[in-house]
Amino acid sequence: MNEHSEQTCSCCSDTMSQINERLTLSVQESQAIYQHLSQSLTSTSSLMSETQYWLINAKLFDGETLTIKDNVSLFIDGDKIGQVVVGQDAKVEGYKTLDCQGYTLMPGLIDAHWHSLLCAITKPQAMMEAMTYIHLLAAREANNTLMRGFTTVRDAGGPCFSLKKAIDQQIFNGPRIYPSGAMISQTSGHADFRMASELFECHSLSRIEREGIASIADGNDAVLKSVREQLMQGASQIKLMAGGGVASPHDHLFTNQYTENELKTAVEAAKDWGTYVMVHAYTTHSIQRAIKCGVRCIEHGQLCDEETAQLMAERDVWWSLQPFLADEDANVYHDTNSIHKQRLVSEGTVRAYELAKKYKVKLAWGTDILFTPSNLAKQGKMLSKLTCFFKPLEVLRMATSSNGQLLKLSGHCDPYPGELGVIKENALADLLLVSGNLNNDISFLDDPDKKIAMIIQAGKIKKQIL
Repeated sequence: MNEHSEQTCSCCSDTMSQINERLTLSVQESQAIYQHLSQSLTSTSSLMSETQYWLINAKLFDGETLTIKDNVSLFIDGDKIGQVVVGQDAKVEGYKTLDCQGYTLMPGLIDAHWHSLLCAITKPQAMMEAMTYIHLLAAREANNTLMRGFTTVRDAGGPCFSLKKAIDQQIFNGPRIYPSGAMISQTSGHADFRMASELFECHSLSRIEREGIASIADGNDAVLKSVREQLMQGASQIKLMAGGGVASPHDHLFTNQYTENELKTAVEAAKDWGTYVMVHAYTTHSIQRAIKCGVRCIEHGQLCDEETAQLMAERDVWWSLQPFLADEDANVYHDTNSIHKQRLVSEGTVRAYELAKKYKVKLAWGTDILFTPSNLAKQGKMLSKLTCFFKPLEVLRMATSSNGQLLKLSGHCDPYPGELGVIKENALADLLLVSGNLNNDISFLDDPDKKIAMIIQAGKIKKQIL
């Protein structure tokens, strides 16, 4: 029998030492994040757990009308909003009274283009880091997202089903999640991050496919199967890549991705489940092809022209725009190809908002923070900067009732029945209490820690600093 020694055993090799070091570091990192999450849960568990509240002495922005009402009171019954009244301040039996001290009540914010698993990591981490660690980072970020006032997000791609389940079961704090599941992409498309060497590995899925980040599907049958797989896992809507993108390594912005037949297959499969398809598309041709095939929501669209904007308005298609401006809040790219593509998109952003306003397109808002953890704290700022295009209350309406209407296109696949993004009787009780005169001051978006006094989600108080 051979003796166990440094010369004869591979466990003493440099490679094995590096592996052990990486595993030890991953465990230490995961333990630190788990401890942070546990402390977060412990701190919030002491907040009020009653399900009947009476909020008095508040101003009100209801998410729909572009006015602020004074001296408003409202009831919360379980996870729904009860009666909303003006001028009543007498004690009501059976309800715990909360004095809003003249702050403004408004609906919880909705980010219609979020990546719950991919926002808090870099691209190298997405390709190489252990998924257990990535999920722990996502859970920590979910709590941070909620504390910024975002009570709901529409996840535009990534394996967030388990995170959603944990939040819904109150294991972690975080926003309601409308999941798309894996981003469905053709070979060489916007979500195809495979290396060339991976193309020739027979019968082997790449990491991004195994982990549910993307699904590479070519041809009607493959697209149909991929759509159904996302629906099986609980997708509330389906996300396809219909054109080139900034972050993707293999395509240029002006590629048209997926044939009409493939797009129609996806739309029909989603429609059979009572929901809809959203597509990533920047250019006129990609957008028009998608609309022709029955797609209900266009993501991005910064290189759109007047004819296409008018078509969106005529066909009642939603335009989910992001303020991709050339400023300090932009996603960070290091390769020259992505930097060039990002510049083209930035140049088209102002024009896109002008067209959306001109043709009265149904407009949604989202951030699309991707592989840039340094931008997470700026999520609200990316909404407040829209005041260069819209009035403050118009900006807030976009991120509340307008986004809420968009999310409700998921129909039978809607994970949260009830109205979102509005304050009215029987709507879901997702509320913020914020400082400032919202007619001209929405600075709470830039400083949520100090200027959001209360966060209520599903009728439960998640933050209170009054």
